[in-house]
Amino acid sequence: MKATYKKYILNFKRPSGTSRGIMTEKETWFLLLEENGKVGIGECGLLRGLSIDDRSDYEEKLQWVCENIHLGKDKLWEALLEFPSIQFGVEMAFLSLQAGSPFELFPSDFTKSKDSILINGLVWMGEEGFMKQQIEEKLADGFTCIKLKIGAIDFEKELGLLRFIRQHFDAKTIEIRVDANGAFTSNEALIKLHQLSEFELHSIEQPIKKNNTDRMSELCKTTPIPIALDEELIGVFKYEDKAMLLDAIQPHYIILKPSFIGGIKGSLEWIALAEKRNIGWWITSALESNVGLNAIAQITYTLNNKMPQGLGTGGLYTNNFDCPLEIKNGQLVYDKKRNWEFM
Repeated sequence: MKATYKKYILNFKRPSGTSRGIMTEKETWFLLLEENGKVGIGECGLLRGLSIDDRSDYEEKLQWVCENIHLGKDKLWEALLEFPSIQFGVEMAFLSLQAGSPFELFPSDFTKSKDSILINGLVWMGEEGFMKQQIEEKLADGFTCIKLKIGAIDFEKELGLLRFIRQHFDAKTIEIRVDANGAFTSNEALIKLHQLSEFELHSIEQPIKKNNTDRMSELCKTTPIPIALDEELIGVFKYEDKAMLLDAIQPHYIILKPSFIGGIKGSLEWIALAEKRNIGWWITSALESNVGLNAIAQITYTLNNKMPQGLGTGGLYTNNFDCPLEIKNGQLVYDKKRNWEFM
């Protein structure tokens, strides 16, 4: 078996804002396997500034993987514990190599175009007018669940945007999730949660920064809105540590980004721990190209979670890869008549 890797820069159609700043491009890496005339493709979806494996030796570790590909998927996964995006790339590449088609990793009614995945419509941070425009577009596109990133503009304006939605759509018609990306201070968080509760929100992701375990635990006990952990899961590698974190904080939901938390195996560990504790969960892509998004969508479908998933990021880039994934009426569909064009 021969293994190589390749860097690829994805360009955003328009600058995309989070509480950590504006992004115009996103770096990703592909792991390519070749054996007996077959090809396997995996995406190592690194997100600079957020991924725990955003390290100076990242490319060096990819080279090590290529030199040690003979170890196989499971041994490599164990050796890559501190490089979750590469763990996922390795899992993906081996599944791709073994599949009948390199992009059909988990054949199902989804990949046969017989079923779809309910997703949320993502509204990016920006000026009030831009956010309102995005909200109107998502509603017109048939989404029944909208996720707004908050914490970057004036909080009163963000409350105004939520008010705008609720003036036209009640909670039974449109589910609203918000993602603060840790933007609230520990002191103000509970006050802001009470202000947000007026709008009957489904949940709020990561109201305060990660690693404030005691305060996050208090918030989960006293909040008027269900709290979902997101960044909090990043960098928690060991099974015992995952269990300890969930027991300490007792969140209402956890959000799983396979590129951040150890790929398929890492995600399944979190799911098993969460379900044992009656904690809800959903899966979200982390700005991967359509290659990574495709793998995440196919895994997600097999897990049979009927909540809206966070898989609507494929249309963000000018130079993404043509693929069968499409968004129709707030659902992610796989149109098997459409072909892949990779590299």
